[in-house]
Amino acid sequence: MIESADRSIIQHRQLQDLKHTINRVYQNVPFYKKRFLEQNITPQNIQCLEDVQKLPFTTKKDLRDHYPFSLFAVEQKELVRLHASSGTSGKPTVVGYTKKDIEDWAAIVARAILIAGGKPGDMLQNAYGYGLFTGGLGLHYGGENLGVTVIPISGGNTDRQIQIIQDFQPTILCSTPSYAINIGEKMIEQGMNPRETSLKIGIFGAEPWSDEMRRKIEELFQIKACDIYGLSEVVGPGVAMECYEGQNGLHIAEDHFLVEVIDPETLKPVPEGTEGELVFTSLKKEALPIIRYRTGDIASISTEKCICGRTTTRMSRIKGRIDDMIIIRGVNIFPSEIEHHLIKIKEIAPHYQVHLLRNSSLDEIELHVEINEELFQQTSQNLLHPMITTLQAEIYEKMKSNCLMSMNIKIHPPKELPRSEGKAIRIVDHRKKCMKGDQHELC
Repeated sequence: MIESADRSIIQHRQLQDLKHTINRVYQNVPFYKKRFLEQNITPQNIQCLEDVQKLPFTTKKDLRDHYPFSLFAVEQKELVRLHASSGTSGKPTVVGYTKKDIEDWAAIVARAILIAGGKPGDMLQNAYGYGLFTGGLGLHYGGENLGVTVIPISGGNTDRQIQIIQDFQPTILCSTPSYAINIGEKMIEQGMNPRETSLKIGIFGAEPWSDEMRRKIEELFQIKACDIYGLSEVVGPGVAMECYEGQNGLHIAEDHFLVEVIDPETLKPVPEGTEGELVFTSLKKEALPIIRYRTGDIASISTEKCICGRTTTRMSRIKGRIDDMIIIRGVNIFPSEIEHHLIKIKEIAPHYQVHLLRNSSLDEIELHVEINEELFQQTSQNLLHPMITTLQAEIYEKMKSNCLMSMNIKIHPPKELPRSEGKAIRIVDHRKKCMKGDQHELC
């Protein structure tokens, strides 16, 4: 079994599959053949796993530039499914699957659910979105492959989600972590205790989330909350999964993916345990084999054997995306780092947004948070204002001392910040509007 195999066996299998994949893209994808030849590379140059570093990177721009099907390695008649990104910042990225790709993907996700503690006979409430987004169908087919009963409720309609939890008694909840919080809070509003449901396991992903957020969710529902990682360009969810036993890094499906971590500026490999940009090469994909795909996600990797007994490479939980890094006056920070310190403050609800503003020529940050509803209800009006003033000062000092940034702290009443039914919007950037001449109070 690959998950507990000796590292030498894992790497031998990876090398054989890598050689096969490089040969396939060289023969069938003109884009890759052209890029290889520009660097004087042929499939014969790949003799060890380290030789993958000779190959050119693939970026999201490459997928968009070859929209929709020019990077595919098979003819259209061999495709059984297409997925695509939203395309909010340009053309969407399109991915395709052969019948074997779908079967492999289902097996990968089935393994991921098993790693998280799921088992045949469980009931899985799938609150990831269905459609062109890979999350919903990825977990759906994986659950069926494992032998769990899948409830394909999709995202949104929170009242319906709660009714299904009550009536169907699922043991596994799959959603974004921010939406899980939303469901739990809505249950409390309706007079229910989320800790008294049938749920035992949560499989959460599609957005970076901190260990503090994990603890909030586990306390809210009295479940084990495990992180799942994937991206459509590589396959979808299931590329890596956090184990139930350790919850200390996500096990990569190394029989299907070769991982690297690079410095996003120099593009050189970084040592094991050092944070950098994740890069994945698919080893068995037929329709869209992708070579050295720069994910934009920041993490580190470890080959140390896990307490669960698995020997596959683990990646740390995603710290953030390069695109989401906030750079203010020479200081860099990810929203997850803000979340890490913010959620420790018991008076604050686990909802926040970071607003980026421009005041004359200077960039500024407004951190918007909500006061805890229970505390809000218990505090008399004459004590509320001084309590908020004290909280603002506490949050300001935490952010300044731990994140090295001065922020304007805006504290809202409960339920005033937007709730997520999918990926949470953590950053709202007003600076582009300011530069275009749009009106804002700080422009």
